[in-house]
Amino acid sequence: MHARTTMLTGDPRLVDAGIAHVRDHVWPMMRGMSGALGVSMLVDRRTGRCVVTAAWAGAEAMAVAPEDVRELRRQVAEQLGAPDPEVAEWEIAVFHRQQASGAGACVRVTSLDLPRGGSEAVVDSFRAGLLPRLEHLAGFRSVSLLVDPQHDRAVAAVTYESRAAMHRAGGQGLALRTDFARVTGAAVTAVDEYDLALAHLRVPELA
Repeated sequence: MHARTTMLTGDPRLVDAGIAHVRDHVWPMMRGMSGALGVSMLVDRRTGRCVVTAAWAGAEAMAVAPEDVRELRRQVAEQLGAPDPEVAEWEIAVFHRQQASGAGACVRVTSLDLPRGGSEAVVDSFRAGLLPRLEHLAGFRSVSLLVDPQHDRAVAAVTYESRAAMHRAGGQGLALRTDFARVTGAAVTAVDEYDLALAHLRVPELA
């Protein structure tokens, strides 16, 4: 399974309009596309930064109807007042949902540079070593790991029931990231926090 992320930084005052557009227009259109597995949207209302993730059954499904997808992306950018979206494509290596996310859920996103050619070892270590420890964090709801083997990079997204729960787990999360980077040789390049504005992903368990 694969995913395409679109990262946009727009006007913070337009974030709710952007959410409404993805919910009311992008998601209904995606449901009619063959191989589409759903969409999620993360937002930082303070900075206007948003991440829209579309999941697909495979690389071939993700490649269909590129003009339609580009038009959807343009519309979202327009709604947010966001120039030059940053688009990336990934393999979905891990997807584990312990409990469905409700209103108020938040997500901590960790970006990683991986050792050259080391994505498989990193994924194995994530599944065997990190995932069982994440499950014990208070307020933990789900986790996904997206990898880009071609560019030796990955993104891990951990969802919590609330911003308070995410912050309470901050110290443990830091320790887990530090230990994971030490064991795998990966480098943490960014850690960002978002509200989970939309969660319509129908990705099956991959753990």
